[in-house]
Amino acid sequence: MPEDGLVAIKPANMTYEEAAAFQQGALTAMVFLRDKANIQRGQKVLINGASGAVGTAAVQLAKNFGAEVTGVCSTTNLELVKSLGADKVINYTKEDFTKNNQTYNIIIDTVGKTSFSRCKKSLKQNGTFLQAASKSLILQAFQTLWTSKIGSKKGMIATTGLRPISEKIKDLIFLTELYEAGKLKPVIDKSYPLEQIVEAHSYVDKGHKKGNVVITIEDK
Repeated sequence: MPEDGLVAIKPANMTYEEAAAFQQGALTAMVFLRDKANIQRGQKVLINGASGAVGTAAVQLAKNFGAEVTGVCSTTNLELVKSLGADKVINYTKEDFTKNNQTYNIIIDTVGKTSFSRCKKSLKQNGTFLQAASKSLILQAFQTLWTSKIGSKKGMIATTGLRPISEKIKDLIFLTELYEAGKLKPVIDKSYPLEQIVEAHSYVDKGHKKGNVVITIEDK
């Protein structure tokens, strides 16, 4: 990591495990909500995949921006998402949020399990659909370009890694200030020693982790 790279001072009360888990999901969620969706106080935001790394950060940040937040997750993660500040929680194993006649200003799909076309009826006029992951990225991109031209509702696939380092550093400092104020915390499901990195990847690949999985390295 170069001296002028994406580096910020770790808060004194933040553990090294929390520091490792902190930036990825939070930086992505921050850009999606603030820059891409232009989130405003009082808006209704739905986060699909609210218990993952990006989702847990997005729930907390959306609340900090003053939004009414609905989180979508599985049965085992309902209480976790509630504890992060979600106003409502939908159990996707029992309810399809695209069919409940509710509409939202912003829908963020953090797990690539839905699409703009499927969520369009759940968006308010001038609403925005954002996708952080997609198995069919190219198809979604063409669909996004087309649908954004023919209606007031917008769908987009956004990447956060291409922004200038200077902008990301500003955001990282802002996020650490939220951490110090007790308004944002990383969720860590499990920690594995480096020797068990294969097991860690296997656990993540199952698709059921809560927040982040951390690899620890002992100083020998």
